[in-house]
Amino acid sequence: MTASTDRHAPPPGSVDQAPAPRRLAAIDLGSNSFHLLVANYQDDRLQVVARQGDKVQLAAGLDEDGLLDEAAMTRALDCLARFAPFLEGIAPRDLRVVGTNALRDADNSQDFIDRAEALLGTRIEIIAGREEARLIYLGAAHAVAEEGRRLIVDIGGGSTEFIVGERFEPLALESLRMGCVTFTRRFFDTGEITEKRMRRAELAALSELANIQRPFQTLGWSDPVGSSGTIKAVAAVIAAAGKGPAGVITRKGLHDLRKRLIKCKRLDKIAMEGLKTDRAPIFPAGVAILGAIFEAFELEAMRYSDGALREGVLYDMAGRNSPEDSRLKTLASLERTYGVDARQADNVAATALGLLAQVRDAWSLDDDQARFLEWASRLHEMGLAISHSQFHRHGAYLLEHSDLAGFSRPEQRLLAFLVRAHRRKFPIKEWQALPAAERGSHARLARLLRLAVILNHSRPEQPPALPELSVKGEALRLRLAEEAPSLLLTDLEQEVAYQQAADLDLSLITA
Repeated sequence: MTASTDRHAPPPGSVDQAPAPRRLAAIDLGSNSFHLLVANYQDDRLQVVARQGDKVQLAAGLDEDGLLDEAAMTRALDCLARFAPFLEGIAPRDLRVVGTNALRDADNSQDFIDRAEALLGTRIEIIAGREEARLIYLGAAHAVAEEGRRLIVDIGGGSTEFIVGERFEPLALESLRMGCVTFTRRFFDTGEITEKRMRRAELAALSELANIQRPFQTLGWSDPVGSSGTIKAVAAVIAAAGKGPAGVITRKGLHDLRKRLIKCKRLDKIAMEGLKTDRAPIFPAGVAILGAIFEAFELEAMRYSDGALREGVLYDMAGRNSPEDSRLKTLASLERTYGVDARQADNVAATALGLLAQVRDAWSLDDDQARFLEWASRLHEMGLAISHSQFHRHGAYLLEHSDLAGFSRPEQRLLAFLVRAHRRKFPIKEWQALPAAERGSHARLARLLRLAVILNHSRPEQPPALPELSVKGEALRLRLAEEAPSLLLTDLEQEVAYQQAADLDLSLITA
C-alpha cells in the first residue's frame, strides 16, 4: 500500500517518535559501600544517567552483640541524604533499594531501615545471600554479554558471592560469610600486616570455600570473572605495577601484590598506584580472600567486569510484573516441588481476587498487593507436603526461610504471613512482629485469603459464586446471595468468632 492510500502512514517528511526510555534507579546498601545507579532503560539496554558511591563501612559498625552503632547509622543516613536529590521524578515502581550482608546480620537493622525509609520516602528491602548472588550474576552477565559458561565472583564488605552460569541463567548460586570489612576486623584488627595474619585470613576463606569447591568445579567454567570494588582495585594495582594487562588479575600478579602488602607492615602505611586511599585499610583482607579463591578453584587468571549488584537490580526491575518476572518461575517451581493442587489453587486465587476487587478502593489496595494475594492463594496448601497437621505453619516456615529467587526478605515475609494466617486462629503474635507500617495492609490481605479458602472448602470444580463483600473502616460485611450449605455456614460462623477473638470485625448476612 502506498503512503497516499495508507490512512495510518505518517505525513511526508515526518519521523516516527520512539517511545521515551524508562528511568530506573537502584541503591545498593552494601556492607562496605553504598552505591546509587540511575539509568535509562530502552531496547533491553541501560544508559547510565548518574552513578554515585560512598564508603560507608556499615559492617564496621556492628558490635559484638550484632547491633549497628549510631556512628555507622549516621554515616549511612548522611550518604542517603546525598543520594536523595538524584531520585527526584523517578516513579516508585522504578526505584529499588536493597540491603545486603551487614543489614542481614544486624539485629537492629529495622531501626536503621525505618529511619532510612523516612529519609528516602521509599521501601528498603533486605535481600538474602543467594538472591544477592542472582542479581550480581544478572548485572555481570549483561556486562560481559558473551557465550560460554562463566564463574562470577563478587567480594563485598561482609560476604562474597559465587555464581556459575550461562548467558543470563545462573546454574549455581552461593553467598559465603567472608568480606573485606569483616575479615579486616578478624585478622588485621591491630593494623599489622604479616605473613602469619595473611595466611590465617586465607585459611579462613579456604574453610568457607570448602563447602562449595567440589560442586562448583564439577559444573566447570571457561571464563572466571570478578566484579565490584575489591577485584576492580586488585586489577588496577596489578596493571599500574606493570604485572599484567588492564582489567585482568593473574596468579603471579596476585602473588606479587601479596608480597608488596606484607612489606608495607601496617594498614596505615599502604600506598600503591591504582589504589584509592579509602580502600587501603581493607585491601589486604580482600587480597587474602581473592588469593584463597584462586587457590581453591585453581585459577590462573580472572578478568574484571563492571556489571554488579546495582546493574542486576535494574535489569531485574525492568522485567518485574511481566512474563519475564523471575518470581513467576520461583512460584511455579514451588508448586511443582510441593505438589500443590493446581485446581484448588486456581479457585482460591480467583475467589480471593474477586473479593479484593469489591473492597479495593475502600481499602486502598494496589496492584502489587493484589499480586501477593494471588501468589499466597496459590501456595497456601504447600505445607501439606510435610504434614496435614498444622500445614499452614509448615508452609509459612518454608516460605520465610527458603532462598526464593527474585524475592526480597520483606516479600518472603509477606507470603509467609499470609500462608500462616489463612486458617484457624488469626496469628496475633506473628502479626504484631511485623513492622508497624505493614500490619494494616497485611491483615487486610490475610482476611480476604481466609474468606476465599473457606468459600472453596468443598474443593469445587469451579470457583463458587462470589458473595457480596463490603467494608466500613476495618469492619467486613459478607452477604450470601442464596441459601448457603450448612457446612459453609458453620465454617463462616467459626470465622466470625476467630476474627472477633483478634478484635477484627466480620459480620455475616445470610439469605
